[in-house]
Amino acid sequence: MAIERARAYLKKFDLDQRVVEFPVSSATVELAAEAAGVIPARIAKSLSFMTADGPVLVVTAGDMKIDNPKYKAQFHCKAKMLSRDEVAALIGHDVGGVCPFGVEPGVRTYLDVSMRRFDTVFPACGSANSAIELTCDELERAAQSFAGWIDVCK
Repeated sequence: MAIERARAYLKKFDLDQRVVEFPVSSATVELAAEAAGVIPARIAKSLSFMTADGPVLVVTAGDMKIDNPKYKAQFHCKAKMLSRDEVAALIGHDVGGVCPFGVEPGVRTYLDVSMRRFDTVFPACGSANSAIELTCDELERAAQSFAGWIDVCK
């Protein structure tokens, strides 16, 4: 299970015990916010894209949308999200539980500056009913194949 991969990866940072499994779905920003008891903007959503250099994750605040011109300037290609099947195969997590923990080798993770306005954010942990509360510094340290902070949202 992907949640076990995420938890095993987070163990390297002594964060595995902070993973929360909800009794309800947290598969969307709105559901995750309700389950965690926070505003939707504090949900760290992981978006999966294909670039010329392979798949990437872009983790943004839950209330943000990708700005296509900014994305193209950053990655030198149009924003092409992965299909549901591609996400599972290339990233290693199913849609609804995508996170930057325990992903397939070669997936680079970028964090969008939109999250920096919060003390803590809530990324998923590999399943459609899990999350972990992290500071942005903790998220940066724990994000697998962290490639940098970027500004690609509207």
